[in-house]
Amino acid sequence: MSGAKALWSGGINLDTIDLLIRAVMVFVIVGIVLSLLPFLTWVERRGMAVIQDRMGPNRVGPFGLLQPVADGVKFLFKESAVLPQADRFLYFAAPFFAFVPALLAIAVLPFGEHLVFGVRVIPFHISDLHVGLLFLLAVASLGVYGTLFGGWASNNKFSVLGALRAASQMISYEVVMGLALVSMILIYGTFSLKEMVRLQSGFLIDLIPRWGIFLQPFSALLFGVTAFAETNRIPFDLPEGESELVAGYHTEYGGLKFATFFLAEYLHMFTMSALMVLLFLGGWHFPGFDSLLSLLIAERFQEVVLPISQLLVFSVKLALVLWFFVWVRFTLPRFRYDQLMELGWRRLLPLSLVNVLITAVFLYWLEGPPQ
Repeated sequence: MSGAKALWSGGINLDTIDLLIRAVMVFVIVGIVLSLLPFLTWVERRGMAVIQDRMGPNRVGPFGLLQPVADGVKFLFKESAVLPQADRFLYFAAPFFAFVPALLAIAVLPFGEHLVFGVRVIPFHISDLHVGLLFLLAVASLGVYGTLFGGWASNNKFSVLGALRAASQMISYEVVMGLALVSMILIYGTFSLKEMVRLQSGFLIDLIPRWGIFLQPFSALLFGVTAFAETNRIPFDLPEGESELVAGYHTEYGGLKFATFFLAEYLHMFTMSALMVLLFLGGWHFPGFDSLLSLLIAERFQEVVLPISQLLVFSVKLALVLWFFVWVRFTLPRFRYDQLMELGWRRLLPLSLVNVLITAVFLYWLEGPPQ
């Protein structure tokens, strides 16, 4: 066997060790993300209270921090009735069709470079696909099936209308989102999310960071708007319009099945926020931060401190984008449905096409025809 395939001193193949590291990273990353989602609900409710000058959750635990735990226990033991006219298979399968694609999208999100521990390299991601961006978009788009199945299987007119709204809205704004990302693919020349982050290090003209938001500010704006529509968040929460549709496509859901839909929405919000950080906000890069740490930290500690600092930088940026979702929800009013569709097809779609055309022409003029 070659050195890379030689048996380890303990009798374990090195490939087996790599496989174990990958498995541990799956459990760690998925566990951390899923444990953060209930806390995100607390942040949203407390943020709503601050914006609207109210108290918010403050009774269960200090500052209401245990309120998500209480809600989880309530969902666990809450009765969930099934209507006799419902399609039972699709009714029970719909929450998982919504949740599983949202969970799979996390697999290609890099949260940092890697951590070198002895002779082993511990990556801050589950899988570094060369077509990671395509995989993420393809998997995330499957969530619409859960919404459609849930609305149709409930056999409730409000649920069906909510499902139709959600499907048309998500499909419409996915076109605009895809075109916004095409311009970033043209600039970066890769589908790899990790490589896109690497290309955002350094400066453009000494002062401006080489982040995607400065390279393509209009694409960042388009992506931000469509991210709200894709996650059914205000001002685009028409599928769940309480004043018109009770609760939309999950009107007939309760207990753990409703909680699964609820977690899927927050997972989509987490994924879109992470994608915003990776594509437009420099990922784990911050101008001058790595150089400053290199000066302050002894060289023998840099292999550990620098990757952890990158993880912290990414986490802070992600938290700020998630807070932006919260702030917008309790600041802006809801669109009418005709306004929503007109904005997507008659405003954003032509602008996104023009943006891709201008980007392609500019890159052709700058770099010349491909060799």
